[in-house]
Amino acid sequence: MRISPRSTFTRTLVLLSGLLIASQVFSYLTVLNYALLPSLQQFNRIIAYEVRLMLKEDLDLDDGETFHLEQPVRRQLLAQLGVTLHSVDDPDLKEYNSATEIEYLSDEMTDELDVKTEVRLVLGAESYVLWMKCDAMPGYLMRIPLSELQEDDFSPLFPYSLIIAFMVIAGGWLFIRIQNRPLVELERAALLVARGEIPPVLPEQGASEIRAVTKAFNQMAEGIKQLEDDRALLLAGVSHDLRTPLTRIRLATEMMSPEDSYLADGMTKDTEECNEIISQFMDYLKSTKKPAMEDIDLNFLLQEVAESEGGYENEVELGLNDIPGRIEANAVAMKRCVANLVVNALRYGNGWVKISSGTSADRKSAWYCVEDNGPGIQEDQVSRMFQPLTRGDSARGSDAEGTGLGLAIVKRIIDQHDGVITVTNRSDGGLKVQITLPLVR
Repeated sequence: MRISPRSTFTRTLVLLSGLLIASQVFSYLTVLNYALLPSLQQFNRIIAYEVRLMLKEDLDLDDGETFHLEQPVRRQLLAQLGVTLHSVDDPDLKEYNSATEIEYLSDEMTDELDVKTEVRLVLGAESYVLWMKCDAMPGYLMRIPLSELQEDDFSPLFPYSLIIAFMVIAGGWLFIRIQNRPLVELERAALLVARGEIPPVLPEQGASEIRAVTKAFNQMAEGIKQLEDDRALLLAGVSHDLRTPLTRIRLATEMMSPEDSYLADGMTKDTEECNEIISQFMDYLKSTKKPAMEDIDLNFLLQEVAESEGGYENEVELGLNDIPGRIEANAVAMKRCVANLVVNALRYGNGWVKISSGTSADRKSAWYCVEDNGPGIQEDQVSRMFQPLTRGDSARGSDAEGTGLGLAIVKRIIDQHDGVITVTNRSDGGLKVQITLPLVR
């Protein structure tokens, strides 16, 4: 499955992850505000009461009487709770020095005792420990062990959160993958149609919207297949029904008397031109279907075309560079493509044509160029060159020769081979057409 920042799969997964993170944050805030903070406030009041017990000599009872506590008695009572006092001059205060100040508890304790108090929290050997430094007890630190608050009480929270997050993301990923599977199959089938192939019927599955799209695509593919069948039948009919009378005309002209030879030559030329036009139309219609591919030597193919199209009257210069690899192409279609470019260059040039080849800087693609020394072409007419039935123009000469399908066939063949066509005017005059094709190492 293709994963990119713009794909529906990635966007949906990012959305689910963001919602999950937001949900976790809001959950922690809810627990903090409605469960943890009230508990801390109550806990702070209890601690403040213990501190007052340490500081006061008289204790007010619930029945209104006052009970006097001696200093040793108070210390013994707090010792039962694990609360101890330590001098600030005690050299063994590593636990206090490593503790972290809790501003919230410090502020709350200051309000409860009406005197500046600093509260620190540290994880001791057996449990968490609170250290308090209060101005009411100058020179002393109070150590309060939180025996009911263990490290294990918080340690599972983070792993559990990670497990929940992973399960949600994994479930969302699986759900999105299942939902997008019909779309992936639809994409592959659409690429087959773009390459001129008819895909098999896609199963209609997934959400109702996706099933509707799949059904419409199957109907479209069936319609394209029917059109292809009709086109093949029409192609066969045109080839047979038009060339048969042309052949009879050609035979009739050969049987004409020598006195009518000037008429026979004109009719022969016309019939040959008609056959050429029919062949061009046939080639254009045939090129809609992607041909079988094979690994071929591009330089060898270019050399064959140069030898077949060149002659005593036409000069075809070769400038072939080493290509470390082969291209995946149909040899017949690629020869037709190069030949059409050479014929076009000979038609509009001044008798000189050059074929060159090479590779890109990254060695991932191969290219070949067909150049001529003709008048070139205007920039605004480059896009029209490869349109069907476009013949000759003021930039390439006034004669409108051919059927106007040669370059259209070139464009279709190169598109089927995932190639790129670049057309530029040469600085020395003339036109340069460069074809770039993927290189198979």
